[in-house]
Amino acid sequence: MTQDVAAREHAGWLEDRRRAVTGATGNLALIETRWGTDDPDAALDGQPTTVTATRLRRWNPLTSVEEHGVRLWDAASPAIQAFERIDTFPYDPAWVLEARYADVADDRKVPFEHAQDAGFTRDLPVPGDLFLSLDGRDYTLSAFDDDGTLLLVFGDPTNRTDTYGSGRFLFVEREPGTDRVVLDFNKAFVPPCGFSEHYNCPLPPPQNRLAVPVEAGEKLPLFRTDLEK
Repeated sequence: MTQDVAAREHAGWLEDRRRAVTGATGNLALIETRWGTDDPDAALDGQPTTVTATRLRRWNPLTSVEEHGVRLWDAASPAIQAFERIDTFPYDPAWVLEARYADVADDRKVPFEHAQDAGFTRDLPVPGDLFLSLDGRDYTLSAFDDDGTLLLVFGDPTNRTDTYGSGRFLFVEREPGTDRVVLDFNKAFVPPCGFSEHYNCPLPPPQNRLAVPVEAGEKLPLFRTDLEK
């Protein structure tokens, strides 16, 4: 793929991201999460017509008990109305990196802290290791299984200055039939919790914290401040 083609493909990815986060059930639309109920109709009582409700479930990380809840999404949320764009680094082909993937023998889980979990961890399935060499340093990264796709939660020195403070996400592209994977950091994205406080995102474990600034991908969502109150 030529650089021009790759840059156009990346521009399409950015537009897809914009549509996704501003959608009726996109990251910016989430306005509330209610645990202890699985009745979307009851949750919609008294809500405007722009609001929809979906069911969700989780396993309590302390008790392992299955819990049910409802999420409320507003297609006309204040966050969507104020949203301007996602600030990003310019596309840079130097940040399209190759790594090696190796399966692990057993069904392994790795502990990940989450932003709103007061320091305790949740064990997430990490089916293999990613071996990456970057700026003269070797890393063994842990990407967990996110509905059949490897999701890398990583941190780097740009966090809290240029990019989202808790780290960013990146989907890992695997080449079928090989141990080769592509880490296109131009597609690093702000996690859902960067758009709504009602998400509880995983944080980068120590092995996923890169020493070199990753000046690629999304930085932060930007919002207008001139809207009428």
